[in-house]
Parts: sequence; structure tokens; C-alpha cells
Amino acid sequence: MDRGTKTCVIEVCVIACCFFFTSTFAFTQTVTVDATQSHVANTFSPVRSLGAAIDRLRTGTPEKLLTDPLLKEILNAGWQTVTYRQNTELMVEAWHWNPDGRWSNPEKQEGYFVGNAEPTSEMIRHGWAAPLPHRGFSRGDGNGWSRLTDGDPKSYWKSNPYLTKAFTGEDDSLHPQWVMIDLGSKIDVNAIRIAWAQPYARKYSVQFWTGELEPFYEGTTKGTWQTFPLGTVTEGAGGTVTLKLVSWMIPVRYLRIWMTESSNTCDSHGSADKRNCVGYAISELYVGALSADGQFNDYVTHFPSRDQTVTWPSSVDPWHAATDMDESRGDQVGFDFFFTCGVTRGLPTMVPIAMLYSTPEDAANEIAYLYKRHYPISWIEMGEEADGQHMLPEDYGALYLQFATAIHKLVPEAKLGGPPFEGTFGDVEVWPDATGNVSWLGRFLNYLKAHGRLSDLTFFSFEHYPYQDRPTYSWADLYLEPQYVRHIVQVWKDDGLPPNIPFFMTEGNIGGGAPPSTVKSALWLADYVGSMMTAGAGATYYFHYMPYPDHPGFLLLDRDFNLKGYPPQYLATQVIAKEWVLPVDAPHKLYKASSDVTDDAGNVLVTAYAVERPDGQWSVMLVNRDQYNAHSVKLKFFDSDNNRDRRFAGRVDRITFGSEQYQWHQQGISGYADPDGPLAKSVVQGGAGELYQLPKASITVLRGGVER
Repeated sequence: MDRGTKTCVIEVCVIACCFFFTSTFAFTQTVTVDATQSHVANTFSPVRSLGAAIDRLRTGTPEKLLTDPLLKEILNAGWQTVTYRQNTELMVEAWHWNPDGRWSNPEKQEGYFVGNAEPTSEMIRHGWAAPLPHRGFSRGDGNGWSRLTDGDPKSYWKSNPYLTKAFTGEDDSLHPQWVMIDLGSKIDVNAIRIAWAQPYARKYSVQFWTGELEPFYEGTTKGTWQTFPLGTVTEGAGGTVTLKLVSWMIPVRYLRIWMTESSNTCDSHGSADKRNCVGYAISELYVGALSADGQFNDYVTHFPSRDQTVTWPSSVDPWHAATDMDESRGDQVGFDFFFTCGVTRGLPTMVPIAMLYSTPEDAANEIAYLYKRHYPISWIEMGEEADGQHMLPEDYGALYLQFATAIHKLVPEAKLGGPPFEGTFGDVEVWPDATGNVSWLGRFLNYLKAHGRLSDLTFFSFEHYPYQDRPTYSWADLYLEPQYVRHIVQVWKDDGLPPNIPFFMTEGNIGGGAPPSTVKSALWLADYVGSMMTAGAGATYYFHYMPYPDHPGFLLLDRDFNLKGYPPQYLATQVIAKEWVLPVDAPHKLYKASSDVTDDAGNVLVTAYAVERPDGQWSVMLVNRDQYNAHSVKLKFFDSDNNRDRRFAGRVDRITFGSEQYQWHQQGISGYADPDGPLAKSVVQGGAGELYQLPKASITVLRGGVER
């Protein structure tokens, strides 16, 4: 090793056949921690960087979950800062963060609602939302359906007015709006019927998807949108139009209407508000075939439920009315209750603004309100999962700049960022632009740069759910987590994320297949946190933080919200947030580690994450992902400056959680854990020949001082 390089070497000896072999016969395996001072992978404060996410809660539950004694149990796990998630965006709803506000049409209590920025003596305890009446989505969270195929000629989808020239200052052709139809399978078609509402498209194209996979996610770059031979309209006049798209039949599943010029005529809400008179609106869509005698055969299912033919739009107008409010769909926890109940621990909190289905004025008032209340705010996340709503990056960028301008007008010091992406293994790709660029993040960054506004992005955020769509997974899948983290972080860097902009994983968990009957999810959690922080994250936020009765989650509760038990991730959190690190606002230095503790297939069985804590101790978190075998560890710190080995000296604290501290007992369709903790704690003596045991399927922290 070069002079000046300090390396901590952890030698691991495998326990085999229940006998401890001497060093003469044991096969030595090594975990190496690069402790060179100039090679610090990350420096972070646990109280600002190791947190949890709080989302919309079931109606009637916030007062039970966010008060003692249950809140005390939740906080005792050890997560520190929190991020407040914005679920109404996923539901395609307008969020009333403050029930006190004004309507753009106060006489009818409808239009665009803006919450009051001025605090009053009344505490905001609840946050309700309204499903948008001009929705175009047939899928997504919630229980809403599209107005494009609901069979009601009086309802209509309408695009977001804030994506038009009246608000962006850019030609509408730079922000084309679209609706997509999914027929469910390939069907021979040659015609479309569009019942336009107001405003209608003067210029548009009807296109079909050439790929075998869907146009989003897996199939995004594996096909193209091709305009039907007769599918281009340059002088649209509105009304109900039947277009013969081709003189023969083409088998298609996905169709798209691509709109580039609006009539700018006013919708059913009148001309008093210019937002009613821009964009595009469609009452109903029909796709099928024109017979030789001119009869139109419709293949679309029209129904006001999710049984309708599926449609997706580019955006939705946030117009709504007081009569649309629905308190049964969940409580987006009132800000005053949230900040005063104790869940934030008084620490700076990341808060969101609704952006995809809101107005700049409402978002700005929200942030102004929080600052006037003097609540500690760290960061402001702009919207929620724009990629999951299939919004193109240029449209998100146009909204981002409008909302950033409005917020900074009232709160200049506000730190803004986003998008956040929903969980993904790789790059978020979208339909290519004119240059062939398919990177969502790359194009969003380019949009900000082109407008001279990159400085408005002070952080980048994304979510992480590696097994979200899988009902189960094997133990071997746990081995992949560090690779997933390294890969996705490198993807964001390759997309052009500037190195001076911090990145946060603002919501995540292992996803499906993690019942309380196994400690797999606990081992994943330790590996994920260690990997993400080693990759340089500014913070990570655990989700689902809030438990629910008779539902496997962060705590096990009965129907009366009484504590039944501590699941594996709760106990793993105590290891990570209270033992591996100090829960104080002071810098911890994190060093990269590599391991050759592998199985015959080359899978790394033991991972390690080492921090130099502000109390002067070294703390090494080791995750033994071997389901069946214990390992013993010989620790050696190699100091190349003095060319000598250094070891733990004197007292070494050993804290373990694993399959020995948590055992599940199946009981019919349910079950219970006994034991469910506590963590196993012991004290051993450091020294040259000391072996530190790592039980099978466990997380172990070894903590102490080293020889001088």
C-alpha cells in the first residue's frame, strides 16, 4: 500500500461443523475498509440524514398514531428527521392543505382553490382532497376513472392550463399534450371518433404504437409512435369528428392523440378565468372500424369505473369544486397537528408542495404559511412522482419554474428540489425528443439549463423499492441490494446530475414479499441504508413508518391500536439508528468497504459499513446474509502510516439482531413472534487474536476504540 493510506482489514473465519478452527487450518476471508482520510465516502449527521417518511393516513387514524403511547413506540425505533409525503398527486386530486382559503369562483365555490397563507388561532389538523372532475386517468392510485371513456357526453378531460403559452411563455407546440388509449390487445382498426369539448385541438395527429410492449416503463424505447397515414389534422374545428385513419386495417393496441395547437376557446366554466380558455378538452373517445357503408363500429368500453377502456393523459386541469371534496379517501395530516404532535422531534423537515394538480399561488401560500408558523423546514419537494404520472420532463420543468418563481417571491430562502422519481432499477426513460434523448432526468436538467434556472434545483430526490412488484423473493435476492444502489446512483450521475447537488432517497422499502415471519427485510434494511449512505446520499427515509391494525408494518397492532409486537425492521432500525451511529447532530465519517466473504457462486455473504463517530469510536455494522451459517470475524485495522496492524483495544461493544432474537410462530392464517427482541448486547475484549461471532442471518455492530 502507498504511504499515507490507512486501511482497516477485517479477517473473517467461517465457523464450520460447529468447531472453531485455529488460524493454521481456517480459511481467512477479508472485509477491507478503506479508512484513508482523503477517501471518506460520505460525511453525515444521523439526525438529519437517517429518517422516515410519513404519508397520507387513513381517515380517523392520525390522532391514534401520532399521539402517545403509540407515537412513543414509533419514535423509540430511532429514525430521526422525517419527510412528509404528498399522496394526493398519485390520486389525481386537488389537495386542500389549508381548508381556509378562496375559490377563483367564490359564488359557486368552484374553480382553483388557494389556501390562506396567514396563520390564525385555528390549528390545521386535517388535509383533505378532491378527486379532479376533468381527470383522464383510468389507472393509478385511488378509485378514480377517466372522463375520456366514461360514456357521459357532459363530462370531459382537460389538460393543465399551466402548460400553455399563457403561463409558460413558450409556444404550445413545445409542450404538446396527449391522451393515450389502451385497447387491451391488438385489434384491427382504421378509424377514430373524437368528441371534442372546449377548447379543442386545431392541430393534432393520431398515432399508433409499433412496439410489442407497452409504451411506458419496459417498452418505452422498444417502439415508436407512428402517425396513421390519414391521421394528421391541421385545421381542426372541434365538435364530434370521425376520422378514417387508413384505407386498410392496422392491428393496434395503443393509440395516441398528439395535440400541438389549441383553439383557445372557453370550456364549460366560462370566460371569466383565462385558465378555462386554454389547453385541450375531450368529452369521449371511440376507436374502431368504418365499414364500407360508412358505419362506425366502436371497440371502446364506455363505463364510469375502472372497467372502462384504459386511457392515460399528459396532464389534468386542477379545476374542481367544493362538492368534489371527499374526506373518506384519507387524511393528508394537517400541518399544525403534524408539526406539534412530536413526530418531527423538532428537527428540520422535508415538506412537499402539490404541483402536478395545483396552482403556483396555492403552493407558495403553503410554504409561506409554514415559515410564518416558524416550523423548521429543511427542503421542499416539488410534486410527487411525475414520472409515474407519465408527465414528460419538459412539462414538469415548465411547472417547476412557475412554482419556484411563486414560492421564492414569498420565501426567497426556500430550498427546492425533486422530482421525486418512483422506485426504479435503472434510468427513467421517456419517448425520445427531437434529438433522440430518452433520459427523463437529463432532459429535465437540460430544460432548467436552457432557461438559466438550474440554481432553482437545490437537491434531487427519488424513491427506492427493489421488490415492489414481486410477491416474494429468495434469500439470494438480498445479495443484490448494494449493486442496485451503486447502479442507480451512477445512472443519475451519468444523466448529468451536477456533483454539487445533493441527492436524497425520500421514500423506500424492500417492497413485496417481506412478511413479519422472516428477518429478511431487516437484513435488507441495514444493507440498503449502509449502501445508500456509502454511495453519497444526503439522506434516506424509511417507509412505511406509520403502522396499521392487523397489517404487517413497522409495528404490529391489534384492531384497537394496541401494540402486539416488534417486527424485524423495527428492531433493525434500533441497530442502525441507535447503535451503529450516535443519534446526535454531529458529523459521522463513512468509509467504503469491500468483502471477499463469498459463497461458491461468488455472492458476498457478509457486508460491512464502517463509520468513525464523533465520540472517537469506530463502529462497524456487519450484515451476515448467510441464512444457514454463522461466521466468526477477526478484526484488523491496518495503519500504513506506521506500517503496523491496529486492533480494537480494551472494551468492544457487540450488538446483534437476527434470527436468534426474532422467531416467528405460525398460528393458522396469522402468527406471532416470540422472541421479538430485545437486541443482544455483550461486551468483549479487543486484541490480536479475538474472534467476533456473527450469527446466521444477523446484523452485528462492533464498536470500540483502537490501539494508538
